[in-house]
Amino acid sequence: MPGGKSVSADGPAWRTPRPARAGQIGENSGMEHPRIAIVSAGAVGAYIGAHLARAGQDPVLIDAWPAHVEAMRQQGLSVTGTTPEEAFDTRVRALHVSDVPQLAREAPFDIALVCPKSYDTEWAAMLIRPYLAADGVAVSVQNCMNDERLAGVMGWARTLGCVASKIMVDLFEPGRVHRGVAKGGADYTVFRVGEAHGRVTGRATRVARLLESADSARVTTNLWGERWSKLAANCMENGLSAATGMSGNQVMRSEPHRRTLIRLAGEAVRIGQAAGYAVEPVVGLPPEKFALAGAGDAQALAFVEDALVRQSAKRADTQVASMGQDMRKGRRTEIEFMNGHVVRTAESLGLQAPSNRALTELVLRVERGELAAAPSNLALLGD
Repeated sequence: MPGGKSVSADGPAWRTPRPARAGQIGENSGMEHPRIAIVSAGAVGAYIGAHLARAGQDPVLIDAWPAHVEAMRQQGLSVTGTTPEEAFDTRVRALHVSDVPQLAREAPFDIALVCPKSYDTEWAAMLIRPYLAADGVAVSVQNCMNDERLAGVMGWARTLGCVASKIMVDLFEPGRVHRGVAKGGADYTVFRVGEAHGRVTGRATRVARLLESADSARVTTNLWGERWSKLAANCMENGLSAATGMSGNQVMRSEPHRRTLIRLAGEAVRIGQAAGYAVEPVVGLPPEKFALAGAGDAQALAFVEDALVRQSAKRADTQVASMGQDMRKGRRTEIEFMNGHVVRTAESLGLQAPSNRALTELVLRVERGELAAAPSNLALLGD
């Protein structure tokens, strides 16, 4: 949990009257168009950036994939979803990481949405830090527990967290993003923006309102519990997809794979609660149900299985979890920051997380090329 020097509830300078500059979103500015950077405009970053641009904002999308940057420059971004109404194209401003120094000639950013893979958190934060206003805020819109890593570069006074729950987006080719699950809308809140200290602040509220252009959003007073809930959700399907090469629905509709993912999630919930987190619902289901189901409670298992199978009907059969996408693209996965984080947390408490440990080791073997991703790899996880 964060500690150290306390700061105001609303950030260092946004509460202080000062001359407005273009894009300022401090308490007294009244501006509706903050300067926004999206650092690592992959699937999540590009999806958010496209919606912000369509809503009339002017985000700067920064990425390291040359083909993707060039496609955004030439054709803009193309977004699709599970319904025809979600499809649209929009122009965006895109920069390669090598172009970032030119931003020194421009006004600083009020908001930096930091969206890279977990292992690139510090690097991405260092990249944008010189171009973030002194009273600006960097927002971790990532999987895993990266808020402390981001704050280690930015300081807690300039750090916000944002959990993107059930977003399931895929940058399947340069400049083209597909969302494989229905929008949350009024039924399910996708973006949960929170301060490390748990208080509702003006800046968190403003960031949440901006994200509403992409899907439902709110401010949470339980960032850490929300983070662990999303971590448990990622632990149950992401690694299995990476190790088996299966799509999300293939994993969910196979009884042995489904029961394994429930065991993984239950173990993650148990460890998170032991660590003191007030774990929020996991994919909309009570965390206690996962803990009981993972421990073998037949009634809880039937409840969770039924709910997960019904949920799978609401997403495309082509949807693949992010680490499954990484494996297909030959990229490093986040397994050490997902299931591996559960294992390390358990060890710090004198506990064990054997299922998450086994999956972490299995995914690393597939990542290194020692094994091919295959459904039969499930047998290597044991009971």
